[in-house]
Amino acid sequence: MTYKTGLIGLLMTVAFASAASAHDDDLVIGLSMARTGTFVSVANANEIAVDMAVDEINRAGGVNGLPLKVVKFDTAGDPKQAVLAVEQFARDAGALAVVGPFSSSEARVAFSAGERLGISQMSMSSSAPGVAAPFKFAFRNTVDEGLVIETVLSVMRAKGLGMRTAAIAYATDDAVSKAVGTAVLPEALLKVEVPVSGFVDFPYKAFDMSAQVSKLAQLKPDIVGVGAPPEAMINLAKEMKRQGVNARLFAGTTVGDPDLPVRFGDAGEGTIIGSPFYSELNDAVRAFAKSFAVRAEAAKIGRTVPNQTDISSYDIVYMYAEAMKRARVTGEHSKLASERGAIKDELRKMKDYPALGGKITFRENGDAVKPIYVLEAKGGRWTLFDQRSVD
Repeated sequence: MTYKTGLIGLLMTVAFASAASAHDDDLVIGLSMARTGTFVSVANANEIAVDMAVDEINRAGGVNGLPLKVVKFDTAGDPKQAVLAVEQFARDAGALAVVGPFSSSEARVAFSAGERLGISQMSMSSSAPGVAAPFKFAFRNTVDEGLVIETVLSVMRAKGLGMRTAAIAYATDDAVSKAVGTAVLPEALLKVEVPVSGFVDFPYKAFDMSAQVSKLAQLKPDIVGVGAPPEAMINLAKEMKRQGVNARLFAGTTVGDPDLPVRFGDAGEGTIIGSPFYSELNDAVRAFAKSFAVRAEAAKIGRTVPNQTDISSYDIVYMYAEAMKRARVTGEHSKLASERGAIKDELRKMKDYPALGGKITFRENGDAVKPIYVLEAKGGRWTLFDQRSVD
């Protein structure tokens, strides 16, 4: 046995130890999380949000008088591990539904596995176009990245921001970032009739972006659309500041880090993004953020402010609980297959569910219809630039 194989086996044993201790009357849900790996900076607190929701629901009496039980699996953002997670949730843990997986690359393969197993999965982050569409048991509590970026550009145009020409910067070694850079951004810019003067690309872990920014300086765009994780966008913004390139950055949900304006330092001021979450939306969201901060501080994860994937994870648990309530789920082993199907059916019928992030309805393709908040980096924080509903 290799060290790697032994480690994976140990992690799987730990992840499913809680399943073995679950009582027969527990209603089990799985959490397919990216607690480590590529997406850790934005995904490492999803577990906290899920635990918050489960604790709140159980304190209020559970679902149909039965407690919720969450069983966890850290996929590290690996698609193969995401498939293994849903298989173990369905076959070994007796789960009724799954929160996750996190990324589009995981969802593409895990959704197919979940379909064969007849168990619902709902991603808290996947936004690449059409990922859930082929499946009946696949859902995403996110908005299609194309719709988000089109909304951002529409708002920028309506607000009179300068956008005569655009350039596109994207990471080549991340599936979603590459899709945003090569397909989503060009199509969205075409729809608002903004010509693209050129492209620059880079590895998502690139630190030195001097060559890419030198090319941007030659292109002289008014705006630069970015398809990349937060870390890459920070490096891009700082190099643009150093070289005196004053184009405004814009992006969709891939850079939805609540601390991004602070991490920009003196670069990135005026950056515009689209997000399904705004931390100052209302008193309920602020109360959630306060409770989240207490748990995050205790967990020492490096941040205390929730991001869009955290609130999405929290809302997913509540939507599963509502679907279980409507379907009168019992959790009895003999009814597992039929009750999994009933949860899926109730989710597909759900209209204007009053989630913390706003009212949610699911499209035929499994994606959520929910508000889009257009945010601007200003004075070291995200400020609300505009709010749109997308049908």
